[in-house]
Amino acid sequence: MESILIANRGEIACRVIRSARALGYRTVAVFSDADRDAPHVAQADRAVHIGPPAASASYLNGEALIAAARQAGADAIHPGYGFLSENADFARACADAGLTFIGPPPQAIEWMGNKAAAKHRMIAAGVPCVPGYQPDSEDSGTDARLIAAAADIGYPLLVKAAAGGGGRGMRLVTSAAELPAALQSARAEAESAFGDGQLLLERAVLGARHVELQVFGDQHGAVIHLGERDCSVQRRHQKVIEEAPSPAVDAELRARMGAAAVLAAKTIGYVGAGTVEFLLGPDGEFYFLEMNTRLQVEHPVTELVTGHDLVAWQLRVAEGQPLPITQDQVQLCGHAIEVRLYAEDPYASFMPQAGTLLAWEPATGAGVRVDHGLRSGQEITPHYDPMIAKVIAHGADRDEARRRLARALERTVLFGPLHNKAFLRDVLLHRVFAEGGATTHFIADNFAEPLKRRVPPTTRMWAAAALLWTTARDPALTDDGWRTSEGSLEFPLHLRALDSDDGDPLDRQLTLSCTGPGAREIAGFSDGAGVHARVLSRDGARVRVEFREGDDQEPLQETVLALFADDALYLEITGHSARFGEVLPGADAEEEAGARDGVLRAPATGRVVAVHVAVGDRVEAGQALVVVESMKIQQTYTAALAGAVAELGVKVGDQVAKGGLLARVEADAAE
Repeated sequence: MESILIANRGEIACRVIRSARALGYRTVAVFSDADRDAPHVAQADRAVHIGPPAASASYLNGEALIAAARQAGADAIHPGYGFLSENADFARACADAGLTFIGPPPQAIEWMGNKAAAKHRMIAAGVPCVPGYQPDSEDSGTDARLIAAAADIGYPLLVKAAAGGGGRGMRLVTSAAELPAALQSARAEAESAFGDGQLLLERAVLGARHVELQVFGDQHGAVIHLGERDCSVQRRHQKVIEEAPSPAVDAELRARMGAAAVLAAKTIGYVGAGTVEFLLGPDGEFYFLEMNTRLQVEHPVTELVTGHDLVAWQLRVAEGQPLPITQDQVQLCGHAIEVRLYAEDPYASFMPQAGTLLAWEPATGAGVRVDHGLRSGQEITPHYDPMIAKVIAHGADRDEARRRLARALERTVLFGPLHNKAFLRDVLLHRVFAEGGATTHFIADNFAEPLKRRVPPTTRMWAAAALLWTTARDPALTDDGWRTSEGSLEFPLHLRALDSDDGDPLDRQLTLSCTGPGAREIAGFSDGAGVHARVLSRDGARVRVEFREGDDQEPLQETVLALFADDALYLEITGHSARFGEVLPGADAEEEAGARDGVLRAPATGRVVAVHVAVGDRVEAGQALVVVESMKIQQTYTAALAGAVAELGVKVGDQVAKGGLLARVEADAAE
């Protein structure tokens, strides 16, 4: 191999380019219309345009990718670690085109690509599997057969899509009454996501951990494992935090799980990087879930505790080289934890977000690694997964890694779409996680409402917001808008926290005063809470502010992350973030009028997949109106009040922008 085309985008492409370039390979990137200026395009030696923004017409278009490889003179294709990496037809097409596919043999991909077929194969090989029902033909996967099988399995159980992954097509069912609707919705989601609506059933193992083993095989028959990763902290059955090693696995259990993972890989003649996923029950028993025939998003934690570059291993194995070490040479050093930093709103069911990345400065420091493929000013589009970056920390032990990661998140400058940075920090600092006790139900058990509500801005945040808002709007410190009061200059200001969870807006009437040449301080709030603040220095988005609360308190200095953009002030202090705007006279009356007219707008850009009502229909409060798919997630939007549908702004198949009209309901007279 001399030249490698990376059939993916973003941080995945950047990660592969880094290792390939270090080994002396020429690299080729591909890009859609939406990614012309993306960092992965500039980092590669060559780049080829492959189509419009939609992934199906660009990054998942096998023919276009192979044509791009020919055009750029590539002799190998690395599929990244997205859907194409587990597409047997694409692997065969690469071979037919004379290109080296940097991944497992097509037959191995095929055998593990369908969860039902994979479980049949693993059961036959003696790998422990979760009790359940796996259809072996189309007619055995009907709803009637699944309902009958569920009675034998018992509840609670999981409905799972046989194809694909990422938690799509998965439903937890606690009773027989819930099953028909769960089968219908899971099948529809699986068909939309994977083009395959086949489902299987598994007994739900409550209080379990999600533990996976990194395996690697070469073309000479050697297969080893590189220890486990604990991926128990999940939302919507998708991983949020991963770590290596697992706090629940000792050396004896690691050996048993590792042997089962190696057996699974050898059973299908596996070559390259793969992950065997297990469910680890509270009783210490483990069960095979599935095998991902690719490198995983969370592979950096394994790299940090083993000291090996797994992408470099992939390239060497693809060239026919043997694995560089044997099983008894695998050593785990220290602990590593990774968080997935997403453009999503964790306080609104983790709804994906889109928009401009206004400021992005990844953290640096001892033991900190950030894998990303973004830059300030780039768009987070609704066409692709909303992950911004993977932030990873390594330490001598778990507590050191956890502390380093929490501090790295606090130092990360990230302004633009709503994101989960503060939520990730809260998880890392949570007592249950800190003690190593997180299971797959950790988020549901510990961050349910009202614990998962946004923390309102603190007094110091209001003070900093008022000070920075005024200096951002009036950087020259002119006298415009200031008034004289008892010999000093004062500035009245009405600010609102824009991302409040409360029904009533969080507002503060503030007064700034000029207490000396070039210095402006918060004199007090209308509610009586007072704090003095002044800016000491600025370095980009990092502002050093001195606070003093009360006359008997000594000043306290703190670094504030701040950015003024789009008529809003983005502010963060020690991981606590908020967004502020100014309330102008008359704005409240307009806002109240808008709330009364029953207007439903899209909170994120997406594609309309269902419209459940027509103009003139009468609806109840909470009734489903429109379903929008954004960044692979389907969200149902409901009526806020009872009344008649007066207007529909969309139809099935439409692409709706953030803030676009979905529907308008005219309230009943009683409302």
